[in-house]
Amino acid sequence: MKTRHFLAAAAAATLASAALAQAVGKPEDQIRWRQSLFHVNAWSMARIKANVEGAYNKEQVIEAANVLQALANSKMGALFQPNTQSGKGWKETRVKPEFFQPARQEEVGRIAGAYVREANEMARVAAVGDLNAIKAQFGKLGESCKSCHDKFRKDE
Repeated sequence: MKTRHFLAAAAAATLASAALAQAVGKPEDQIRWRQSLFHVNAWSMARIKANVEGAYNKEQVIEAANVLQALANSKMGALFQPNTQSGKGWKETRVKPEFFQPARQEEVGRIAGAYVREANEMARVAAVGDLNAIKAQFGKLGESCKSCHDKFRKDE
């Protein structure tokens, strides 16, 4: 009997630990990490833009697209814990409170899913090297970013 209670308590503690592991770091750490992630995204987008508007370098586009793909698939949504809707990382967070509303989570998921799909496609198209296809996909990727920014990011 005591063994069964111990096992039940151990299982409950394990499940609680797993749930807590999802929220790594203090809120200001999570905000700082997501701000850093989005700065790397912006840098990668700028690298692709410079190549499609200027002298095209296939390898630079592939590198930047691969970074975008990796970050998009990194489960970065875990950095948007409920206790991070306000506060400061490197600077004040720009995420709007609406992002965290339960009623908006389906919309947030749909927008995030579209971004992941477009980032994956950007990496695939970049690897082929067709500049016209890269330009078209870069536009789609940019629109997926913009759809989230328009709804859930505060202006500076």
